[in-house]
Amino acid sequence: MPGTALPDPAVTRTLAVLGLVGAGLAVVLVGMLHVVAADQVNPVQRTISEYALGESDWMFDAGVLGLSVGSALVLLALVRAGILRPWSGAAVLLAVWAVALVIVVAFDKANWSVGPSMSGYVHRYASLAAFASLPVAALALGTRWRGDMLWGSFAAWSRWAGVLALLWLGSILLAVAVRPLTGAPWWQLLPLGLVERGLAITEVAVLVVLGRWAVRAAAVPQPAEMISA
Repeated sequence: MPGTALPDPAVTRTLAVLGLVGAGLAVVLVGMLHVVAADQVNPVQRTISEYALGESDWMFDAGVLGLSVGSALVLLALVRAGILRPWSGAAVLLAVWAVALVIVVAFDKANWSVGPSMSGYVHRYASLAAFASLPVAALALGTRWRGDMLWGSFAAWSRWAGVLALLWLGSILLAVAVRPLTGAPWWQLLPLGLVERGLAITEVAVLVVLGRWAVRAAAVPQPAEMISA
């Protein structure tokens, strides 16, 4: 759309950078949990959400909320930069990711030493929505800009990071699917803690790719094509 003026690039860049800071905060806080609560959670078999049931729950909550806010800022920056169109499929999925992270914090994982709970079920499905929505959004956005001379490399990183995240998630879903054939609890069919941590790291990497994309797009004085992704 030649001649279309984009919003103030300095503001857009600031939003993207703050979004990356939110992702960094999540990495630092959740990473620290593996040290300060190392004797409470087995990282091979137990999920990251287990930390929310311990004494250092505030670190988990702050990290995940920081990631949520950072994701919302990256989403806004991508829209302002013209990379992502408001209310497009990818934009909606990114918003689902950010909102689902808030729900993950608001509803604690079930404490299985006590038994299942409604909060635990909400937490589980919010986690699934979050883990699925971000990589699909990255795939959609990367596919739309595929082959673009300016943004093709970012599009490729977005697609491949999205694919890797879905492969991690797919291994969990596969364990659930084959459970009736094995007779064993699905979470015992794989090192769930390691798989979920691999998935979480990859999802953060997806957000970093999108955030850096927004930073670069804000610095380019040309009207990026407004697309539906």
